[in-house]
Amino acid sequence: MTRPSNMREWSARARAAGEAQAEPTGATLIRGARVLDPASATDRKLDVLIENEHIAAVGEALAAPARASIIDAHGLWLMPGLVDLCARLREPGATHKASFASEMPAAFAGGITQVLIPPDTQPALDTPAMLIRVQRLARQAGTLDVRMLGALTRELSGAALAELSALKSAGAVGVSNAAAPINDSRIARRALEYAKGLELPVHVFAQDAGLAGNGCAHEGPVATRLGLSAVPVAAEVAALRFWISLVEDTGARVHFCRLSTARGAELIEAALGRGLPVSADVAAHQLHLCDTDVDGFNAQCHVQPPLRTRDDRDALRAAVASGVIGAICSDHQPHEADAKINPFPLTEPGISALETLLPLTLQLVHDGLLSPLQAAERLSRGPAAIAGLDSGRIASGALADLVLVDAEARWTLRPERMLSAGRNTPFAGRTLRGRVRATWRAGRAVFRASG
Repeated sequence: MTRPSNMREWSARARAAGEAQAEPTGATLIRGARVLDPASATDRKLDVLIENEHIAAVGEALAAPARASIIDAHGLWLMPGLVDLCARLREPGATHKASFASEMPAAFAGGITQVLIPPDTQPALDTPAMLIRVQRLARQAGTLDVRMLGALTRELSGAALAELSALKSAGAVGVSNAAAPINDSRIARRALEYAKGLELPVHVFAQDAGLAGNGCAHEGPVATRLGLSAVPVAAEVAALRFWISLVEDTGARVHFCRLSTARGAELIEAALGRGLPVSADVAAHQLHLCDTDVDGFNAQCHVQPPLRTRDDRDALRAAVASGVIGAICSDHQPHEADAKINPFPLTEPGISALETLLPLTLQLVHDGLLSPLQAAERLSRGPAAIAGLDSGRIASGALADLVLVDAEARWTLRPERMLSAGRNTPFAGRTLRGRVRATWRAGRAVFRASG
């Protein structure tokens, strides 16, 4: 696949590809799939009938309506469409990196049917007008269900609260200050009080800005040997303790985004044990990589929060298995090639991750850490519940957001074959296990694997 010479050409090609793949709604009968429905704890071989936008029936030996498309899914898994709690699609403000049109085909190829975008677009999502503008851009680009987090403070400055009520009315499913700090603890407390009254969840990236400084790697032997400025574990721990104490005071619902440390997982477990309304997610790459992968100044492993130790990685895996961490997200951040070619501290953090979210999670199944049903829970029902969405289920009457998966398929990730405009991935050349065969969004086939 030849890479287009500019983003406008790429967006046009990606949009055309998405339109070509999107089949009209109608009747489709999926026969003999292993149905994984976390909402009902169903894990068994069943037929699923799609009619128009919804699931019409789930059962054994269903009759096919006249002129229905029939898919033989024996040996394949059928899961709810993935719900990604953090994906930066780069529009508006950074369309030289990617766009809605370029990233939607990548999302569908990864089995993702709903995404949440954080509010750190340019300009920030701090007014109803901005939310409405982005909703319009997303609808024009394709059928991916794009949801938004409104800005917690104006311009993400941390100085004054945004109009949270107006943002909710405009469609925000939660509020966040993204990675921008709120240094005034009174503002933070008032934000939770305000959000509590509106029943809006607050998404918090837990990293103390003072302790993190300009760090770009985990504080440890690798960073020391490479001479890289470091982010200590204490940066995450201090922020978590601060926000958890405010949850205790206000009763506001807080979701902690992209945990990276064992200590952080322990604090979430303790807070849940006390009945506090908190939840947490982790980026898929944190469950497979650790700080030693940064060795050699590998800029593809420059992420925030930084990759931690092997012990941290294993503790995060255990927290995902136990349900302390209820969701796995992509933390998708596509970049142009130039963003990763400077000296390590000057490169831009982030991974193009829509197309690897599912196979990286399925690797945990193959490793014996998760059951197939748990994997479906962490990728669909769990994140949907966190975002307050009625999705992540396979049942009669439910919206037909579905993904058909060959869990045993082995394939090698080649950046040049990725559908995302961003080719920045530390998993290039790695053999992955598990691949999407088809994706339906609201009953419409938006992706079918070739061959």
